[in-house]
Amino acid sequence: MPRRLATLLASGVFALLTVVSAASPAAAAVTPAQKLSVLSSWTQTSASSYNAWNSARQNRAAWAEYKFDWSTDYCSSSPDNPLGFKFSNACFRHDFGYRNYKAVGQFSANKSRLDSAFYEDLKRVCATYNSVVRPACTSLAWTYYQAVSVFGSVAAVSQADIDRAARMKAEAERYARS
Repeated sequence: MPRRLATLLASGVFALLTVVSAASPAAAAVTPAQKLSVLSSWTQTSASSYNAWNSARQNRAAWAEYKFDWSTDYCSSSPDNPLGFKFSNACFRHDFGYRNYKAVGQFSANKSRLDSAFYEDLKRVCATYNSVVRPACTSLAWTYYQAVSVFGSVAAVSQADIDRAARMKAEAERYARS
């Protein structure tokens, strides 16, 4: 009887461990649909989408099983923070969207939204600056958006575009001081 009881207990424990193991998130592989769902939620135009992506960016280990591509060159060969306006994280999220949608073969269907989300991110950055220099920031935001929208990269932003915004910013600051 004790041997039979031990066998029953052992098989019960094994069955329980199998059920627990199968139910744990680490045991279940991320499906393509799950990956696309998270990718979509992190690449919308809203501030909450940006905030969710940024939170994940700061805690990438929690999302390792999704195998997202977190590489970035920020704003390519254009300045990451032109005239001191902090565009680098908007460029990072834009790269994240481009790289990951390309990896799953769904870039064309999502490019327009990714570019729009980029522009909304840039405008939110500009909204944090005072009203005197904000027009220069929004001018650059529009230029960066047009570059990705038309050419697919902010590398198309020219020095003349940045110089124009610098003149706008300098004139606005001079006007504010007088």
